[in-house]
Amino acid sequence: MTRRDDIALARQAMAGLPACAGHDGPVERLGGLTNMVFRAGDLVLRLPGQGTEAYIDRANESVAARAAAAAGVSPDVVHDDPATGLMLTRFVPDAATMTPDLFRTRPGAPERAGQAFARLHGSGAVFPFRFELFAMIDSYLGHLDGKEVALPEGYHDVLAEAGAVREALARHPVALVPCHCDPLCENFLDTGARMWIVDWEYSGMNDPMWDLGDLSVEGEFDAAQDDALLRAYFGAAPAPFDRGRMVIYKAMCDLLWTLWGLIQLADGNQADDFAAYAARRFARCRALMGQPDFARHLRAVAVGY
Repeated sequence: MTRRDDIALARQAMAGLPACAGHDGPVERLGGLTNMVFRAGDLVLRLPGQGTEAYIDRANESVAARAAAAAGVSPDVVHDDPATGLMLTRFVPDAATMTPDLFRTRPGAPERAGQAFARLHGSGAVFPFRFELFAMIDSYLGHLDGKEVALPEGYHDVLAEAGAVREALARHPVALVPCHCDPLCENFLDTGARMWIVDWEYSGMNDPMWDLGDLSVEGEFDAAQDDALLRAYFGAAPAPFDRGRMVIYKAMCDLLWTLWGLIQLADGNQADDFAAYAARRFARCRALMGQPDFARHLRAVAVGY
């Protein structure tokens, strides 16, 4: 599909939305890995990607996006249709779409992300979906069953090693909170005074340290950035139990999103080199789990303090 075709598709979708009535200005394609996202004046239109209905619950996304907006961490939802996945939200002006480099170079960016997560997690919102790591891994493996896409060599061995993680986490369950669960850098919009979070497709009730650990991985945070993120989130130095869960989830998110990448490959998504994406994530997971510090953090989670 050409860029002109994309814009025509967006205009066609907008024609049926009262909120877009009278918009005769430019429509700009903003990107998206699995969806198509467009800006039309002060609105952002999201059209769902082909095949996403197989693994995304749009009704859950609708509830989460509206609750996150009410909590002040996400733009207002103007219109959404869970049946089709179409969503219309407000555009955030004067905001940078974040990248790992911008998280390094924009002063205070990790802190603002930590504060946004604290607002979200403490909002009291209840999302319909419960994000369960190992159940999702099983679900994604089932989705890949029969597809002509090979798992990375050693994937099942590493998954077996992750049994120790599952056991440690189960010893001291934490209260589940509303989480984003897919904190790609590009899902953060920074005005310099406030960090906004968008795209609630994978959101659910989850351990809050998943969000922090996953952002650390996506943003390629160093130790100083991790400390800044955690301190801004807790308002103080984190307990070893909290830091340990964050580190554990840094590995586990790569274990899960490896499979997500392979699903994109199997579904013919050409927005990225998803074979390389999956290989990179699995290699990083394996490397982190092999570090001596990982065992130390795992022990802190197992003892619960």
